[in-house]
Amino acid sequence: MSNEMHQDRPGWTWFSAALLLATLGACGQNPAAPRPAMIQPISNAQQMDDAVALLDQGQEGKARKLLKQMVKRDPDDAAAVRLLESLSADPKQLLGNKSFSYRVHPGDTMMGLSERFLGDRLNFYALARYNDLSVPSSLKSGQALQIPGTAPKMVPRAAEKPRAAVASPPPTPSVPARAPVIVDRERAGALRGEGLAALHQGELAQAVVLLHEASTLDPGNAAIKRDLDRAIRIRRSVKARQ
Repeated sequence: MSNEMHQDRPGWTWFSAALLLATLGACGQNPAAPRPAMIQPISNAQQMDDAVALLDQGQEGKARKLLKQMVKRDPDDAAAVRLLESLSADPKQLLGNKSFSYRVHPGDTMMGLSERFLGDRLNFYALARYNDLSVPSSLKSGQALQIPGTAPKMVPRAAEKPRAAVASPPPTPSVPARAPVIVDRERAGALRGEGLAALHQGELAQAVVLLHEASTLDPGNAAIKRDLDRAIRIRRSVKARQ
């Protein structure tokens, strides 16, 4: 009997080892273990400013690749489709053959001029190509441009009528007068250009400061206000991700 058990022991040893390995393998599997969190997809809205910044610096190849990805992700994204089209389509077919001359002022940007005269800042690259300008951000004060469309009419000031003499009003108690709002559109335009450049370089705090100062000098300028609001939103978004 002892000899028979001795002869069967190798078989039992192999069976025991196999059973132990199977048990250990089962213990290593944990079906209830949580899966890693999925990476949030990037939206076209997040990448539009990147595409615009690349084009403003003349990096058309990188911008084209990015815009193609955006259109592939969302074929109904009209802004991405229109901006991609402006890279290769004939700018005169897009914007029209009729144009007028314009002399660049300090603080002017191609995006600002596009929004001001064409009603859409995303036409800025087509406007640059319209003027054979490969790097929109290289725009300089005094440079001559052709703007598609008809030159806006200057409204002459009405002649002032002579005022009738009136009796001086009685003196009133002195009230501290409010400081007058000083409007300096030329300086505001220059600050806006510096602010947009800082924004494209990722200097968000500096961009907000410059654009806020520009808005103070030209409070009625809707374009500066939109740029300031956008810079504030981007800065908040970056802070929220940190």
